[in-house]
Amino acid sequence: MPPSLNVLLRSRALKLRLVVPEVGSIQLDEPITWVHSSDLADPTPFLDAGQLLLTDGTQFPTDGREPTTAGATSGGKAPDVPNGSAYDEYVERLVGHGIAGLGFATQVIHGTLPPALEEACRKHGLPLLEVPDRTPFIAIIRMVADYLAKEEHARAEWSLQAQRAISRAALRPDGLTSILGELERQLHSWVALYDAAGNYVRMPRNRPVPSDIAGEVTAKVRNALDLGTRSASHLLIGGQSVTLQTLGRKGSLRGALALGAIEPLDPARTDIVNSVIGLASLALEQARTLDTARRHLRAGVFEQLLAGSTDVAARTARQVWGQLPREPLLVTASRQENPAPNLLEALELLADDYRGAVFYALRGDLLVVLAGRLHQDKVLELLQRHGACGVSAETAIAGLSGALEEATRALRRAAELGRTAVEFSELSDSGMLGLLREEKAGPVARGLLQPLIAHDAAEQTELLVTVREWFANDCVWDKTARRLGVHRHTLRNRVDAAGRILGLNLDGMRDRLELFAALQFLDAVQFLEETQLRKG
Repeated sequence: MPPSLNVLLRSRALKLRLVVPEVGSIQLDEPITWVHSSDLADPTPFLDAGQLLLTDGTQFPTDGREPTTAGATSGGKAPDVPNGSAYDEYVERLVGHGIAGLGFATQVIHGTLPPALEEACRKHGLPLLEVPDRTPFIAIIRMVADYLAKEEHARAEWSLQAQRAISRAALRPDGLTSILGELERQLHSWVALYDAAGNYVRMPRNRPVPSDIAGEVTAKVRNALDLGTRSASHLLIGGQSVTLQTLGRKGSLRGALALGAIEPLDPARTDIVNSVIGLASLALEQARTLDTARRHLRAGVFEQLLAGSTDVAARTARQVWGQLPREPLLVTASRQENPAPNLLEALELLADDYRGAVFYALRGDLLVVLAGRLHQDKVLELLQRHGACGVSAETAIAGLSGALEEATRALRRAAELGRTAVEFSELSDSGMLGLLREEKAGPVARGLLQPLIAHDAAEQTELLVTVREWFANDCVWDKTARRLGVHRHTLRNRVDAAGRILGLNLDGMRDRLELFAALQFLDAVQFLEETQLRKG
């Protein structure tokens, strides 16, 4: 660490005396970046913030007169200034420029410190040190230079040792976990790994993300992953500095690394972080081929389940994943023409976390997930971020084929309604008509009723309205006639005419049900069309 004013004051060889402030302050512990000497009236153009300025006061008069910011005259003496404002302006410029302190040499040009200078330093809070005549400026400069050289050497040595420790960690069986744990130890800060879906991956011995910022860090990580590109960002979250780095290739991210830095990352620490990112990315990339093979195996196991070869599928699953989900289970289907790599990787991680309790497979462009009710919320939370999905009713493995059809129907319904998820129970709750409606019965209904619709348009009749009202009143003649304001015989004639046009015998139950169902499906189609028109 660079030396501070307190370090210089404690040096017996330098014999410096603190004049302002009279007692220690936080400023005295701030590191000094360098030492510069100057007798200019305004040296700030040649100084950087954090430096210690040394002067022997040549720019200040010695006959009791006040200095001027304009410097000495051609005769070598400064002109008279009526007050000490120039001292004040001099110190104010130094403070405004971020100078760490002012060292004034006595017994060289001035016998003592100018009182006005001391007063100005006290007013503006600039530390003022008296440098005795036996202490040359070069001694102070050399001491600071030695400290900085020693720090640079220590930093290089630390970087070398840290790189070696990271490399040794990479050779351990739990390479990725050991690498991140070593990075955390070297930087004395928390390090968090997130999977491809932006979920926090817990690792043994790692410090947790501070609870007050964990939610916001997760949100930032997911936003970065959703962009699908390699990126690095430095954020201020809840007053804490956080560095985010995505892992993997463009369009195929494997996760993200979050680093909570207690202090800004210097070049040496940045090199260590970059090394870890490279090693972590390599470790994750090496697992990609294995993941692809696993997905092909999953697809084969799923086809065996659909074909009824449950014994073979179960044995394969036990050897690779531990087991298949226990019955009863739910089938969730999602249409994924080009599934995002982070979605598949997140499902793989989910299946690993709940070993045997979650199973997924790709079947063409259909992504199918099997899970019990206990883990279904996690499945839906993940899939809904990538599109609509449909969920079957609970089923046994033997009924998987029918459950897949249920999930597919629910998925179609979710797409029609613009929802992220629909359960098959919502369809079955509407009865047989609801199921038939899901099978696109609307166009069939329109075709059946088209002759009646055309007759009403051509003859200016209201036969379609009449039969709809008749069914609405449970086919009761008198009640329907009153609602329409016609005689019951007129009503009967209209219903008979509608039957003849449609080729139906409305005195029989079968044909009545045919017409009733067609009217229900026609109403549904009209409702959907009107809804689309309103959205348009």
